[in-house]
Amino acid sequence: MPSFFDSIPPRKTVPAFVGNTIERWSEARADLDFAAALARPDASVHLFEEDRAVVRPNGAGFAAAFRPDEAHALGLDADSLILLGIVDDAPRFAGRVAGSLPEGTKTVDLRSLAIDAALDMSELASLAQARSYLHWHSVNRFCGRCGGPLQTKGGGTSRTCPSCSVEIFPRVDPVVIMLAIDGERCLLGRQARFAPGMYSALAGFLEPGETIEEAVRREVMEESGIVVGRVAYHSSQPWPFPHSLMIGCHAEALSTEVDRDAEELEDCRWFDREEIRRMLAGNHPDGLKAPFPMAIAHHLIKAFAEG
Repeated sequence: MPSFFDSIPPRKTVPAFVGNTIERWSEARADLDFAAALARPDASVHLFEEDRAVVRPNGAGFAAAFRPDEAHALGLDADSLILLGIVDDAPRFAGRVAGSLPEGTKTVDLRSLAIDAALDMSELASLAQARSYLHWHSVNRFCGRCGGPLQTKGGGTSRTCPSCSVEIFPRVDPVVIMLAIDGERCLLGRQARFAPGMYSALAGFLEPGETIEEAVRREVMEESGIVVGRVAYHSSQPWPFPHSLMIGCHAEALSTEVDRDAEELEDCRWFDREEIRRMLAGNHPDGLKAPFPMAIAHHLIKAFAEG
């Protein structure tokens, strides 16, 4: 008997920060001997200085996992340590360092690592998990109910207040990112902060009480004035800036007259399929560009270009 999923084509390519091989180990964290796990010879640590990953050369690219003794030598803040999970049965941690780094190590932002494909895909994905967790812990040090200091629980999977017993968990901010399609055309927008000539899919945060489909229709209407009907899910992407989840969709345009939000977009217009193909290939006559392959927007646009 045919499977329901036989009609769903496999994804040919994936964006950055996808492919994390860390086993979250969620149920075991509550009983974990944190010190014993860190002392294991196969333990490793992802390090960050502010929001930039600490890396070292590894062949043509970089490596971003350090042994605990190496992490301590680089100035690891032991109080910042959290347990991400296990990789091949070995504990993987994340922590912060401060101060100057020795020769042979450097800090690089995750966007650059992704654009340059300078790390193994799974390691880049685990760095994304580490950055999001570390950021969440850094901005949730005090209780929102009583103001008391929070304590880390479960290796970093939550924080609790000893005074009022409230427990909070790491947040994920859902963002809908969608490509509205009208036959052989798709709708792209441009923000002033984009690189010269770059156009991308529209996007916006999903709000409380909304479905994904409702958020797609609202955001497209608010930013471009285009009415959307059917919405089809394509794929998703963790986006560690600081802890979002990009929910990629294609959307059926029911109207065609663009009325852009001038405060949000510098430009917004329709592009035909051939023009999109040239943007993806990097040979558009006007120098227009699609987003880098690291971004889910690139893959939404590419799926349309390929029909």
